[in-house]
Amino acid sequence: MARSRPEPVQVVKQRRDAALNALVQGVPYIQFLGIEFDRRGDELTAVLPFSDKLIGNPLLPAIHGGVTAAFLEVTAIIVLSWTTLWDEIESGSFDAEQLVAGKLPRLPKTIDFTVDYLRSGLPRDAYARAKVNRSGRRYASVHVEAWQDNRNRAFAQASGHFLMPKRND
Repeated sequence: MARSRPEPVQVVKQRRDAALNALVQGVPYIQFLGIEFDRRGDELTAVLPFSDKLIGNPLLPAIHGGVTAAFLEVTAIIVLSWTTLWDEIESGSFDAEQLVAGKLPRLPKTIDFTVDYLRSGLPRDAYARAKVNRSGRRYASVHVEAWQDNRNRAFAQASGHFLMPKRND
């Protein structure tokens, strides 16, 4: 019996990046804020490039609290979705080409989301990473931290609970 040759690493990377890009591009608010995602393996880092429209208090100047909360919530939802999709893509139960073709999965819905503002967000790029604490068929819990210049000095953090979308089995 002939074995099929594994796909080249570059092809796999391109498919994963295209799937992530399609997931992110499918949410207009992410585009409005300018949030991007950097993928390294299965780990995502959200990037909020600085823009003057993000400033809430021009006297400080500081990033608007609503923008900070939205950045954290978007990060949590995309990371939670990607974590689920990653497993399904890797197992072969979900074809990444479906995402690229515009067949986007339903995203988790926020049940509650609590933000801790630790210090002012400065007028510069911000980064965030989410950790999925628990993810089941119906419910998930996620913690997110955002920082700017120093990963160990978060300017905001959040915890959220999400209702997971029903999957078509």
